[in-house]
Amino acid sequence: MPKIIPFKAVRPTRAIVGLVAARPYQSYTIDERESRMAYNPYSFLHIVNPGYKYDQEVIGEERYKLVKNRYSEFKEDGIFVQDIKPSFYVYKIVNRHGQEFNGIVAATSAEDYENDLIRKHEDTIAKREETFKSYLQTVGFNAEPVLLTYPDNTVIASIINDTQKGHAEFEFTMTYRDTHYLWKIDADDTIATIQKEFEKMKTVYIADGHHRSASSYLLYKDEKAKNSNHNGSESYNFFMSYLIPESDLVIHEFNRLIKGLNGLTKKEFLIKLDASYRIENRGLIPYKPSKPHHFSMYLDGEFYSLYLRKSEYNFKTALDQLDAQLLYTTILQSILGINDLRHDNRISYVNGQHDMITIKSSVDSGDYTVGFGMCPSNVEQMKQIADEGLTMPPKSTYILPKLRSGITIYEY
Repeated sequence: MPKIIPFKAVRPTRAIVGLVAARPYQSYTIDERESRMAYNPYSFLHIVNPGYKYDQEVIGEERYKLVKNRYSEFKEDGIFVQDIKPSFYVYKIVNRHGQEFNGIVAATSAEDYENDLIRKHEDTIAKREETFKSYLQTVGFNAEPVLLTYPDNTVIASIINDTQKGHAEFEFTMTYRDTHYLWKIDADDTIATIQKEFEKMKTVYIADGHHRSASSYLLYKDEKAKNSNHNGSESYNFFMSYLIPESDLVIHEFNRLIKGLNGLTKKEFLIKLDASYRIENRGLIPYKPSKPHHFSMYLDGEFYSLYLRKSEYNFKTALDQLDAQLLYTTILQSILGINDLRHDNRISYVNGQHDMITIKSSVDSGDYTVGFGMCPSNVEQMKQIADEGLTMPPKSTYILPKLRSGITIYEY
């Protein structure tokens, strides 16, 4: 019975929302950030990169305090305004490929995260959790929702569809040619209906934002312990999420690029691969796998198809069947000696929106030795792995939609 509640979002004014909204800070190159901040005084990047004002990089607690100052200035200048009544927000994204995403921005329960009603499929790094928790405690707001997915629901779908027939609070297009729309739901009866539908569900699943969820949970534990009058209604009991139906979720794979062959020659490497895979040399013809447990490989100017041998189909868990896990156990770890997928500098990742020619170019340039491609996983695999209490290897999924910061803000 996942619990969601409406909240009073802090939002940019309609006239400048397209100027305020920004991708996550880390997704920009330094040059991109500098350019956007130099020519756009409204960009949310000015808040999360407060040292720009003084042409100086600041870190840690000092940065967090300056972030809070910049945010306060945006509110004082009328760039951000808080809604008067707690609301749900119907949010629609249409990307440049014509893919459409429809969902609801709401506050979700940290206690549900604790009780496994909000389930995860990825591991998190404790240091990053603590860092973001400290950030939230100092700045007092969260500006990018966690992406959650729920089973398709006809009642919620009907409410979203009916809401979208009305006048949108926001409608703007970003430079990436993604168009964003937002509508407000503040009618008590409609809010109650949405809540009841979510209460009927067994679980919802984190699609993207595992560290933000974990950090929000740590914040909840800290603040609850400090508050002798805790009653469960305080803002720290919740975190902002964008909930979309499973049918709207788009999952791409992450392909792998590897430096070196762990001391093996090309022939030695292929012989070791042969133990687990049927190998076919495809020459110069790019190959993209179309079935689970089939992989593509680019090595020394040639494409190969790799089909996992039937003798290797000894699956005991949902994780065992995941192609990203299979690639890791049968090739990356056992042959190439890559044990740490997060930190080994021999491996890099390319999201599956790029084709195999991107892999080819990276290998032909000499930056990498071999590249691997695979089929994307699906929602059912993600859910089953989460239900079994397991976690996917790092960079197993590249999930759409990708959200923007600064469109709706949740204050603690």
